[in-house]
Formats: sequence, C-alpha cells, structure tokens
Amino acid sequence: MRVLFFAHLKDATNCNSVELAVAQPLGSEQLWEALLGRFPALADHRASVRLACNQEYADPQALFNPDDEVALIPPVSGG
Repeated sequence: MRVLFFAHLKDATNCNSVELAVAQPLGSEQLWEALLGRFPALADHRASVRLACNQEYADPQALFNPDDEVALIPPVSGG
C-alpha cells in the first residue's frame, strides 16, 4: 500500500510517501494505528486529516487494500 503525505504532513513524516507492507485489507482505524506506529508526529494532525483511497475521499468504514494508493489530505484553505 502506498501512502501519500501532503503539505505539513510531509514535515511531520519527513517524506512524501511511504510503502506499507500489508497482507490484508485494513480498516481506517487499523491504518491509522500502522501510520502512528511509524510516524508518531501524525497524532497531532489526525483529527483534521481526511483519508482518500485511489483518488477519492474515503468514508470512515472504508477498507484499504494492499494495492491501494492512500492519501492523507490536510485541511485546505481557499483563496
């Protein structure tokens, strides 16, 4: 599973993306646990971040498959 980080989340993780080796689909809570285990600094941003799967926003009950591309989307301001 490829996980993408944008904006200040790049700073929190010190990377643009990461490959997570997962053998089975993960629920959003399981995905967050895996990400927080690897990047504890994401905990400060969790409440304001949306998850997207394969370029579409994911609902809280979504399952993320091993071959999915997941993006952590921070709040966006308009202008």
